[in-house]
Amino acid sequence: QVQLVESGGGLVQPGGSLRLSCAASGSIRSLNVMGWYRQAPGLQRELVASISSAGLTNYADSVKGRFTISRDNAKNTVYLRMNMNSLKPEDTAVYYCSTWGVRQFWGQGTQVTVSS
Repeated sequence: QVQLVESGGGLVQPGGSLRLSCAASGSIRSLNVMGWYRQAPGLQRELVASISSAGLTNYADSVKGRFTISRDNAKNTVYLRMNMNSLKPEDTAVYYCSTWGVRQFWGQGTQVTVSS
């Protein structure tokens, strides 16, 4: 089992920045790919960014150049972060931390609202 706890969401004006964090604990030695998904009202959940255990990253086209994902593999906890810059109203969604391999695990989600 893997436990994922997100933090860092909130309300920000267009053009602003936020940083999301996720702490992964439990069976972390099995963690491979980690990433951030988001789900806006009425839309499907989509993969925003991912990072492998080797540090290889992938981004959705809609966030390339604006979002940066990173991970820090500590002894008992893996920290996943995502810096979000130049935020747009269409970035408004609930953001979920996730890790997947044989099974997929999810955090509880954190709300990001971009509005003036």
